[in-house]
Amino acid sequence: MRAVSVLSVLHPVGPLPAAVYWRRRLLVLCLVLAVLGGGGWLTVAALTGQDDADPVAAASTRDAAPSAAPPSLEAVVPSLASVQVPTVGPSPEPAPETAEPPAEPVADGPVPGGPCSDDMIAVEVRAPGPSVAVGSKPTLDLVVTNVSPVPCVRVLDKGLQEIVLVDSGGTRVWGSNDCIPEASSDTRTLAPGEQVAFPLVWGGRTSEPTCAAERVPVGPGQYVLRARLDTKTSPDAPLTIA
Repeated sequence: MRAVSVLSVLHPVGPLPAAVYWRRRLLVLCLVLAVLGGGGWLTVAALTGQDDADPVAAASTRDAAPSAAPPSLEAVVPSLASVQVPTVGPSPEPAPETAEPPAEPVADGPVPGGPCSDDMIAVEVRAPGPSVAVGSKPTLDLVVTNVSPVPCVRVLDKGLQEIVLVDSGGTRVWGSNDCIPEASSDTRTLAPGEQVAFPLVWGGRTSEPTCAAERVPVGPGQYVLRARLDTKTSPDAPLTIA
């Protein structure tokens, strides 16, 4: 190998012009200087970082920094003076209720001109006297009276009227509708206190509803007369047959 002299380096010899070789060498020299400079800067930075990371210095810095004071009570809890309490005023008066119109009074009594109920009339039977003779033919009256304070209408048909005779033992002896039942159409308006009498002649003999049994004169004794107008009955009327 041929020894390289300093002179050969400073004066390169080649097929190219000498300026080309000098530029190459200058570029290589700049790269070497840049590498050396960068390494030195990294070394200095590493040393400086170690100094800043000293734990003793960091602890001293923390001890020297003043601690933050806790917030005051006024900052946490607002003052009661700033709280607005709602004012309690008088309660509003309730609106007056609308008065309902008074209800029409309901009539407790009978209606004028309406039907005569059984409570509005009285039925009774009347004999010519307290006693009659055996075998006589007395006239008996069935009387209907409007005992209500108002006029009313009642059906008084013959088929709804009946008079019966009962002995002291309660046995039925005679009935006005047993053998000769009558029929009529009679509807009337009865004024307050008005009486209507329906006379009936009794032959003085016995009878029963089918009128099939023999009819004989009623013997002497104490009897009771009872009258009926449809569903309304009369009180008992004593009758002596002698």
